[in-house]
Amino acid sequence: MRGVPADLAARAVADADPFPGAETDDVSDARPDDAPAVRGFAGRLPDGRLVRDPLGRQPVFADAARPGAWSFSPGDLDEPESLAAGHVRDLDEGASERAVSLPDPEPTGDDRAAVRAVRDAVGASLDSVADDGLAVAFSGGVDSALVASALDAPLYVVGFPGSHDVEAARTAARLLDREADLRVVELDPADVERAVPAVAGATGRTNAMDVQIAIPLFLAAERAAEDGYDRLAVGQGADELFGGYAKVARAPDDPRVEADTVRGAARELVRTLPDQLERDVLALREAGGEPVAPLLDDRVVDAALRLPGELLVDARGERKKALRLAAREFVPDAVAFREKKAVQYGSLVARELDRLARQAGFKRRMDDHVSQYVGSRLA
Repeated sequence: MRGVPADLAARAVADADPFPGAETDDVSDARPDDAPAVRGFAGRLPDGRLVRDPLGRQPVFADAARPGAWSFSPGDLDEPESLAAGHVRDLDEGASERAVSLPDPEPTGDDRAAVRAVRDAVGASLDSVADDGLAVAFSGGVDSALVASALDAPLYVVGFPGSHDVEAARTAARLLDREADLRVVELDPADVERAVPAVAGATGRTNAMDVQIAIPLFLAAERAAEDGYDRLAVGQGADELFGGYAKVARAPDDPRVEADTVRGAARELVRTLPDQLERDVLALREAGGEPVAPLLDDRVVDAALRLPGELLVDARGERKKALRLAAREFVPDAVAFREKKAVQYGSLVARELDRLARQAGFKRRMDDHVSQYVGSRLA
């Protein structure tokens, strides 16, 4: 079992408890001070079944060709099948069923209380992260700055010279008085070219978007591992949980979401996390780094799901409002309220992948030319 002791995972399944690491409303069931932080779990239960937590924070796979075979890495199996989030699987029979679902709580009516809950949850999660063997993936935005704020660890930013992420990380490190901790991994085309088959092979994905997103994470973890750090703290999950996407802010007018409210659109994005986290975790592990995601702590997720729409995106269109307000406790306002580009664009990895694809003969007039290029490298 990864993430929690097997007996805690078994209790979560038996009680249909999505957040065994969160505080409860019942004081008699309050979380003990020495209880482990829960940031997802997956693996084999004491009864032999396979399980994955309801947010899919830890991936796990069964083998469709060999009953009983399973692994945390799809490369270990003949025909790997990802276990769906919140499901259990009988390994002998090959049948899966939902065991735990994400809750859909009513929004908190008191905005100040809602922000305070986020602040307390983030603080508690950060306090529970051990610094040993840890580095931080740092892009200069509020998510990675929050993670960095409580950790005495080196900060790794990945990007081409002059890229937005490198400059943003330098500015944020200065504002945090962490310039001495910043380690810039300046890329050249050969780095991206080398990472393409490694990332595609580890994740089993060749589509352009997945590979573009995973490459900066892979290269950051790779450099950190070379420097002796085998754990990488990341800010994953914050955009989905706290309304960080433009398509959420534009609901219901953005055709990319079906919901007719900001809160509903954010919920749609939360449901994409299992697939995204599987990609990220596999890429990081391929590079030699075990991910640590404080913003995916049960306590943080529970607080985020209770936010009203106006604390996800406010009337002026500012996204991640509650998280930014909570972040003021930990980082300067100039960092808490700064906007940032998506990693594939901020690092210029997407631009370089497009150039490499065209250089290899996959022209833009071709259908999804970058994905075709990635597929050719994997083959």
